[in-house]
Amino acid sequence: LQAYERRFPTCPLIPMFVASDTVHEYKSEDEAIHVIERRCKLDIDAPRLLKKIAGVDYVYFVQKNSLNRRERTLHIEAYNETFSNRVIINEHCSYTVHPDNEDWTCFEQSASLDIKSFFGFESTVEKIAMKQYTSNIKKGKEIIEYYLKQLEEEGITFVPRWTPPVACKSESSTSHPRRPVSPAINIPESATKEGLNNKEILNTSSSPSEPTAGTPDDKLDADYIKRYLGDLTPMQESCLIRLRQWLQETHKGKIPKDEHILRFLRARDFNIDKAREILCQSLTWRKQHQVDYILDTWNPPQVLQDYYAGGWHHHDKDGRPLYVLRLGQMDTKGLVRALGEEALLRYVLSINEEGLRRCEENTKVFGRPISSWTCLVDLEGLNMRHLWRPGVKALLRIIEVVEANYPETLGRLLILRAPRVFPVLWTLVSPFIDDNTRKKFLIYAGNDYQGPGGLLDYIDKEIIPDFLGGECMCEVPEGGLVPKSLYRTAEELENEDIKLWTETIYQSASVFKGAPHEVLIQIVDASSVITWDFDVCKGDIVFNIFHSKRAPQPPKKDSLGAHSITSPGGNNVQLIDKVWQLGRDYSMVESPLICKEGESVQGSHVTRWPGFYILQWKFHSMPACAATNLPRVDDVLASLQVSSHKCKVMYYTEVIGSEDFRGSMTSLESSHSGFSQLSAATTSSSQSHSSSMISR
Repeated sequence: LQAYERRFPTCPLIPMFVASDTVHEYKSEDEAIHVIERRCKLDIDAPRLLKKIAGVDYVYFVQKNSLNRRERTLHIEAYNETFSNRVIINEHCSYTVHPDNEDWTCFEQSASLDIKSFFGFESTVEKIAMKQYTSNIKKGKEIIEYYLKQLEEEGITFVPRWTPPVACKSESSTSHPRRPVSPAINIPESATKEGLNNKEILNTSSSPSEPTAGTPDDKLDADYIKRYLGDLTPMQESCLIRLRQWLQETHKGKIPKDEHILRFLRARDFNIDKAREILCQSLTWRKQHQVDYILDTWNPPQVLQDYYAGGWHHHDKDGRPLYVLRLGQMDTKGLVRALGEEALLRYVLSINEEGLRRCEENTKVFGRPISSWTCLVDLEGLNMRHLWRPGVKALLRIIEVVEANYPETLGRLLILRAPRVFPVLWTLVSPFIDDNTRKKFLIYAGNDYQGPGGLLDYIDKEIIPDFLGGECMCEVPEGGLVPKSLYRTAEELENEDIKLWTETIYQSASVFKGAPHEVLIQIVDASSVITWDFDVCKGDIVFNIFHSKRAPQPPKKDSLGAHSITSPGGNNVQLIDKVWQLGRDYSMVESPLICKEGESVQGSHVTRWPGFYILQWKFHSMPACAATNLPRVDDVLASLQVSSHKCKVMYYTEVIGSEDFRGSMTSLESSHSGFSQLSAATTSSSQSHSSSMISR
């Protein structure tokens, strides 16, 4: 605060800030509250012609600072006085104590600009305002650092925390704890968001590396960071803590390790919202395809073991696991024809899972964080056969899946002996590779890898593979042509692909407007328990449970295809006949449950009667506002997010005997976990025999 107050009445570091006058000032009796209002004179960097037309040389702003020493907050509000009938500018800044560490300060800045009219120069004024605001954001940190250094040079290095006057009198003989003022604040540029919103976290502790008191849930131990995570700035550590806490509060499944969460944060430059979005999508994907168990439950076909020319081979000089891929010796066309795209993808996923496991092992072995691996790709033998279109298509899909679900796992990619045809392949695949990943590529043509700056800079001589002129025998398969006798027909490959991805206990379904997806469950013994677990992958749906004494007709494909629809995103089955009437032919046994896009829902229902139960996922249409016939803005935005009135769900159901069920026998137990910023407030409902428990 002392550094901030030195900006007034003038600031030489802000040339546009000409002068300021105090208009109003208020101090509470205990000096905990201090409010000061100033009128500031600014010389805006605008074209001379514009100033002449407007008839002004300076513009005036009113700034109000509200300091609360008791709550340790400072709020700054500013608005324009000049041209207020034509242009409305509002800016708000706040300094607050970080909720996880009281030695950190959170700084939040936002602004709004509304140009009604400005002599025909509306577009020019908007650009000037944006330029000026962006410049102020970058300049603000430099100014604070300048005055902090100035205070330190004057010998002011400790600022005591405010205490009530009564406490001060009774404890006048005791010394109060003092907190150091940091002379410099290092904030990465990536922490600054573009546009009219900016959030930063400033570290005001003199020794940020020292562990502070607190529980493991709200702080990270310095030794733990150094041992398992690597160097983290206070801002990065705070992002990790906040994202982990959000997952603990909302995600009902397995919480990923800090190292895994950190990869997604790094992939999005520690932008929490973006990292949370891709992490939650990845967690849903892992759950759907049971990726966590792939190393234990899936055995690669013999064809892959014999002809896939890739394998793990020791580690590089940085301790990263080393994966060797002899792509030039691999018959990609033959593997695709013999196995199909899905089997190849699953094999690559198992390689990545093995890489994560090896990173953990190497972290223990080397005593420092190893979070990525090195891949060595030998292209000797690459030719036009490798550019076979279905093979390239499979490669692009593999890249897309790996980029989305294994960010920041590739530490370095060494491409050796690149032939003339390589630029063609690179042109095809490079657009699908993230910019950060592309920076990790090192490409060597011919025998360039043997010279200075080559392989020896990254891999010890003792483990360079023999096929590259080294002394180490490499057990990676040599590849070769896949016998055509192993080729399979397109129909066989399609069936195999379906089999691979239906091995998961979860099923996918599409829900359309006017075409819900329904699942039939026959119950013989009353008091059985129907359980479910589903994720709403796209759109908003309404989940219903119905009971009928008679079985619905099995779905059939009529001329209109109204009963059963098959789509790439999953099946759509409708069981309730359109002539059935609710209350006569079937009844609702639970209140409808509205589920938002990105939510994960788990629950159970204790059946009262034998018969036929129907679980229904129905398209959720936003209700129109009752007070007007016009749609609300929220309704319009929600409708835009569901293209073609289509939703997707991934679900699993199971019937459990009452004697085997460990949950409540008297209530519907559903829990939500939100995986999306689109998730709005959930609703809860109760009946005489059931209740809904929702948690985020």
